[in-house]
Amino acid sequence: MPELERLRADHAPAVLAFELANRAYFAASISDRGDEFFDRFTDRYDALLAEQEAGVGAFHVLVDEDGSVLGRFNLIFADDGTAELGYRVARHVTGRGVATATVRELCRLAAARYGLHTLRAATSHGNVASQKVLAKAGFVPIGPADPADIGGKPGTWYQRDLALQ
Repeated sequence: MPELERLRADHAPAVLAFELANRAYFAASISDRGDEFFDRFTDRYDALLAEQEAGVGAFHVLVDEDGSVLGRFNLIFADDGTAELGYRVARHVTGRGVATATVRELCRLAAARYGLHTLRAATSHGNVASQKVLAKAGFVPIGPADPADIGGKPGTWYQRDLALQ
């Protein structure tokens, strides 16, 4: 059974393998991370861990029984008890409810562990799968997203009040 784990240094090889294996798949619906992301992966990964340690956000990976990463689920904290949710799942597990179940689990963690009361997420109009995940996880559309928020593509912001769990 896959487990949602807080990002750690020892996840780095599996996270890199996940990103490389799914790069083309992700680029079809969200902006590609670019070659520099992969060329400087270790530096970027270390910076992400430092941000987590500093309390800027909470970064998670969904780890399969074999240690491979099935998805990444991130919270970027705001000062007012809200956080921005971002996530991506491996192509080979899409359509199986993995993203929806994990987003729901992260919503519970966001309230219980991090004391958050609201989560927001933006998705492009073309990313129908992500829109469905958010709706099934209890998010509602709240307005247009600036294309700068989602890789230059038009989209919508969604929000979930965690008190309504």
